[in-house]
Amino acid sequence: MATQEPSPPSSMESNKPGFPKKILGNKLEDKHLCNCCHNILRRPFQAQCGHRFCSYCFNRTVSNGPQKCNACIKEDIFEEPTSILKQGCAFPDNAVRREVEHLSAVCINENCTWKGSIKEYEMNHEGKCEFMIIPCPSCKERIRFNEQERHNERECPERTLNCKYCKEPFHFKNIKAHDEICPKYPMICEGCAKKKIPREKYVDHIKFCSKFRTPCRFHVVGCDMSVEKEKIHDHERTYAYEHLNLLLHYIMGMKVSMEGLQPQGLELAGHKLVELQQSLRELEARVSQLSTTSSGPPVQGAAAAAASSSSSSSGPPGPPASAPLPPPPTLAPTLSVSTSFTPLPSSVGAALELQLHSEKTKVVELGRRCTELEVKAGTFENVVCVLNREVERFATTMEASNRQHKLDQDKIEALTNKVRQLERTVGLKDLTVAEMEGRLREMSATTFDGVFVWRISDFAKKRQDAIAGRAPAMFSPAFYTSKYGYKMCLRIYLNGDGTGRGSHLSLFFVVMRGLSDALLKWPFNQKVTLMLLDQSNREHIIDAFRPDVTSSSFQRPVSEMNIASGCPLFCPLSKLDAKNSYIRDDTIFIKAIVDLTGL
Repeated sequence: MATQEPSPPSSMESNKPGFPKKILGNKLEDKHLCNCCHNILRRPFQAQCGHRFCSYCFNRTVSNGPQKCNACIKEDIFEEPTSILKQGCAFPDNAVRREVEHLSAVCINENCTWKGSIKEYEMNHEGKCEFMIIPCPSCKERIRFNEQERHNERECPERTLNCKYCKEPFHFKNIKAHDEICPKYPMICEGCAKKKIPREKYVDHIKFCSKFRTPCRFHVVGCDMSVEKEKIHDHERTYAYEHLNLLLHYIMGMKVSMEGLQPQGLELAGHKLVELQQSLRELEARVSQLSTTSSGPPVQGAAAAAASSSSSSSGPPGPPASAPLPPPPTLAPTLSVSTSFTPLPSSVGAALELQLHSEKTKVVELGRRCTELEVKAGTFENVVCVLNREVERFATTMEASNRQHKLDQDKIEALTNKVRQLERTVGLKDLTVAEMEGRLREMSATTFDGVFVWRISDFAKKRQDAIAGRAPAMFSPAFYTSKYGYKMCLRIYLNGDGTGRGSHLSLFFVVMRGLSDALLKWPFNQKVTLMLLDQSNREHIIDAFRPDVTSSSFQRPVSEMNIASGCPLFCPLSKLDAKNSYIRDDTIFIKAIVDLTGL
């Protein structure tokens, strides 16, 4: 007894609604449909009202408590309590389940050719079809199930990759940003062209790379060249004149700036000195006036008062003075008694001394600065003199170099003219060689016994060229009746010519102008036989003719060759298109035989 196939999991284990209607391979019957999801029953349950539901649909319906049967309401057969759906009121309908499982099914996914029963579909194909459309969990793009692995590895923009250099993970969309910061990313040295230098070691590499280009040390004065490190000294020696020129211009610019500033500074200092000297004279006059108007302590008080009033009118006191004022002269006691000045504090005199000392200090400072400027100007003048001498020396050297350069240019021009002449000579020789090679090839294919076999390869391509009109005719190499005999060739139209165009292969005989024509008998009157060779040596296609002595085709040639004469209907093309032994390996053979009788 045959073993029964295992059924799918029991109805209580089903967690899916019914099968889609599209999977059914034959006519759909209403008894096989779920009254809830209206799809094909999956693990059918039959309620006590007689209606059938998928196990999943029934359990979902009664999960919130007893429900009315919508099918009964729709059919207007509702009655309680039979039409009330609740837990325990339905039973698995195994008979219908077996019917459904044996229904024929097809896969609903595009391009899938699977066929079988619904039972086989559920067990072996549902959810496993290679053509099933599913969303990518990362980018949400809808893809086929069989393309999921390729999509995740190559196409998904949200896929995670490991950097092949530093092995760090990153999102594919950030690949360019990661390459910009990857410490192991391979760099190429612009100097030595060394490849695969990790970015973290690139800075150390260029520090010691002798081929790396760096700015010239004189770039601060205007040299804009970048030079390889190993050639920096050669560059400085070669361009010493230019560097000195740049340095001279730079220093001259500084000198002009200094000269533009120096007169203004000296002029300001001079004005300041005049003002200070005037202030000193005023102060000394006031002190003298105060000293002569009184004597003794009262005089000091009066001088202090005068000084105080003078200082209060002239401005704030200056810094402390280092030299004390001279003592006032001693006067008669009677004068001191009769004076009316009020004694003032002695700090006013000290203030005057401080102001005087401050002004003297400023004068000394300005003098020192003027001296420094004069020293610097002298130093720059000496540097300019040295540079002038260097420039003169380099100018002499440059003039000699220019003369030598002119001589070299003249020599180069002469050599260039000679090279051009040699090139023209070589070109003429090349043409001669090509002509000789052509003659050699022609001689190698030439025969001198009136018998010539012409091998035509790539027949299909050449025939297509003839049909398209690109090369309707072909000429064979020349052949002779003897070494000093008639010169001849063949002309073939692979798509026919004249009356044979498009239907026949046309073959013609051509008399050519030869070197020995004056010694030959004219018109040409030898029998000519033309053959298309059967490469199985069974049935050759043969046509022969004797020349018409009145035709211009067989008179002594006055041009390179006479008008061709021969067989426009030599061989039907249908014969070549059918299965034949004339064409093998895309090659045909044409044979011409000239009768030498009477020569």
